[in-house]
Amino acid sequence: MAENENIPTAPGAPTAPAAPAASAAPAASAAPAPEGQRPQRQQRDQRGPRGGRGGGGGGRGRKPSDVGENAFENGEEIVEKVVFINRSSKVVKGGRRFKFSALVVVGDKKGRVGVALGKAAEVADAIRRGGELARAKMVSVSLKGVTLPHEVYSTYGGAKILLRPASPGTGIIAGKTVRSVLESAGVKDVLTKSLGSKNAANVVKATLNALLSLRTREQIYQSRGLTIKKLDTPKAPAATEAVPA
Repeated sequence: MAENENIPTAPGAPTAPAAPAASAAPAASAAPAPEGQRPQRQQRDQRGPRGGRGGGGGGRGRKPSDVGENAFENGEEIVEKVVFINRSSKVVKGGRRFKFSALVVVGDKKGRVGVALGKAAEVADAIRRGGELARAKMVSVSLKGVTLPHEVYSTYGGAKILLRPASPGTGIIAGKTVRSVLESAGVKDVLTKSLGSKNAANVVKATLNALLSLRTREQIYQSRGLTIKKLDTPKAPAATEAVPA
């Protein structure tokens, strides 16, 4: 049936009041939230993406974006790099218990480097523990200036590392894992190739074994009971005096 707007009314008859417009009613959603309290949607967004139980977040193992940190020990600058962080879980009666392990590399950039794996219930504690163990395990490696004295090939588990000396200005041609060990030791010009396994722990240990197997020329001669003879520079021939005619 059509609307009653066009139906004529008798003169003097009372007219019904007009219904209020729907837009005039205040919207409940537009009302501001009380002071000090966020709307429900904003509170949900502040919690961030859902992660695993225990607040571990991320994947099982992850590589941190910031892996460099400098510290001073006995007046020497110690470079600390976090190579890899792994999370492990244990299922118990009350749920899951998470623990973290951090692979840390430290060095003074002067031929001394150390590697260690720190474990703890929190990431910060694992990194600190790994740094302490790595400082206690620092060893000296033989370098030739800022490069290697010779080519070396080393393996550890399934990881295989090839290191070659390079000319000045080449830089460190290596991946993140191998680079962290070489930079901590003080190498600046080197060519590298990582073969086999990509496991961070095995790659780091293979690189460290390669550095420990380096020998300088003096060390090789000394181990064989030989001495390096210095060649006498030839003297320039004396100028002959001109004979008068």
